[in-house]
Amino acid sequence: MKTDKINLKIIISLFIIMIISILSIYATHNFLKIELHNLYLKQLLFYILGSVIILFTTFKGFNYLKKYHLLIYIGINILLLFLLIFGIEINGSKCWIYLGSISFQPSELMKISLIISLACIISEYNKNKEKNTKNEFILLLKLLILTLIPSILTFLEPDTGVVIIYLLIFITFLFFIKLNKVWYITFLSVFLIIFGSIITLYFFKQDLFISIVGYDIFYRIDRVLNWFNMSGYQLENSLIAIGASGTLGFGYLQNTVYFPEPQTDFIFTTYTSNFGLIGAYFLLFILVIFDTSILKLANKKIKLVDKYIILGIFIMILYGQIQNIGMTIGLLPITGIPLPFISYGGTSLLVFLFIIGIILNINRESKKYRN
Repeated sequence: MKTDKINLKIIISLFIIMIISILSIYATHNFLKIELHNLYLKQLLFYILGSVIILFTTFKGFNYLKKYHLLIYIGINILLLFLLIFGIEINGSKCWIYLGSISFQPSELMKISLIISLACIISEYNKNKEKNTKNEFILLLKLLILTLIPSILTFLEPDTGVVIIYLLIFITFLFFIKLNKVWYITFLSVFLIIFGSIITLYFFKQDLFISIVGYDIFYRIDRVLNWFNMSGYQLENSLIAIGASGTLGFGYLQNTVYFPEPQTDFIFTTYTSNFGLIGAYFLLFILVIFDTSILKLANKKIKLVDKYIILGIFIMILYGQIQNIGMTIGLLPITGIPLPFISYGGTSLLVFLFIIGIILNINRESKKYRN
């Protein structure tokens, strides 16, 4: 009965989120070029296709992903490398592979691939390896290499927001495998040294900093620091749109304040400006139900590898929600992270819906595992 409740909460929440997504994207057409006025229809088609993926994954499983996780991981890294060499640059980034009228983003596929690969390696370690310093070092080295390869390739596209997600997945697993304290102290020390060096060079040796890392990385750090000053055209207009919307919003399709990327990065601003504070609270309430339903599954008696996969998925979704909403209201720097399931997107939405299929499949299989 409890398993059915989890499934029901996830499915109902996702259906409401889908409606919010389509309504919000439709509300952006006044701000978009005429050729982009049909984005809401494309989003609906992605949801329909994603529903088929959910059904297939729920009942057929994803064992092939776990069995061949390293081959899939290598294949996606090859796609990331292909992008850097042969990719088409749009707005200063090489993030998409184009196959005629179809395009997809390999870095989005890497998110779930990385989660499954790290989870499988940790699960194998817990089953077969004696817990000692040498084996812990080998495990950490494997996890670090698997994380750094796509992180470097994706950073060079550049897509800093996705890199943060990769690293966050790695850190989450790091804290759940219960290693010797010395490893946590080492990682923290290395992070503080690297972070301190970057900040020192940025503020006091800017010419040297640019000569080492290039102007592109300097510009990206500069964008982040704009957040501390609450400056920047995007953030200022987002805050105006949200602040002026009041309790009930301007009214549906009555947007009066322009802000860039209303269908992707600033979809929460679009939604809030249309439906106001009450609408925002309602969305947050649905997201809490959705997230807690996923987290409850991780607390059930399920296979260890599936537990790690659920935790990785939960962190990825939660971070996307916090980062996207936080950056639109000035609490976090603008990193270009979409709001999961709500922002317009083909590859990202299909990956998230595939993830739901994985969650429902683990939930379905958990009953067999307990029996």
